[in-house]
Amino acid sequence: MNKMRRNKKFYFKRPKESPEPIVVEIKRRVHFSEIDIMGIVWFGRYPVFFEEGAEELGRYCGLSYKDFYKARLRAPIVELHIDYLKPLRLNDEFTIRTALTWDEGARLNTEYYLLKHDNSVATSGYTVQLLTDVDSGEVCITSPTLLERCRKRWKAGEFHRPK
Repeated sequence: MNKMRRNKKFYFKRPKESPEPIVVEIKRRVHFSEIDIMGIVWFGRYPVFFEEGAEELGRYCGLSYKDFYKARLRAPIVELHIDYLKPLRLNDEFTIRTALTWDEGARLNTEYYLLKHDNSVATSGYTVQLLTDVDSGEVCITSPTLLERCRKRWKAGEFHRPK
């Protein structure tokens, strides 16, 4: 485990020849049901926030749950990492920024950044998902058509959003 991750700008390497990550953002507010007795977001809510971002990202780039279902694929999370940097409190507005980074394998490397109203990072983290076949349960050795279709659009610049 790299103890310096909290100080890095990104979790996954970005090779120079790869396209920029696909990024989506969701605006959110902390709800009463998400806080603990200290008045801050309970630590177990953060994976749920990450999942909200991942769902939006999947809908945006053709890797939604429905798309995986139709392609008879699953994408179980095999790694989850969270860095808690600043607390989120009741009624705080924040942004979930989700970034899918390029990888040549049959996997999804996704980074998450929860940004406070001043754009400072409250929490960051990542997930790694391996693609598996629904019927056999085996990990895909080569990238399935669903992922290759997304990569083709990605390389063509279809997901580039002006900053």
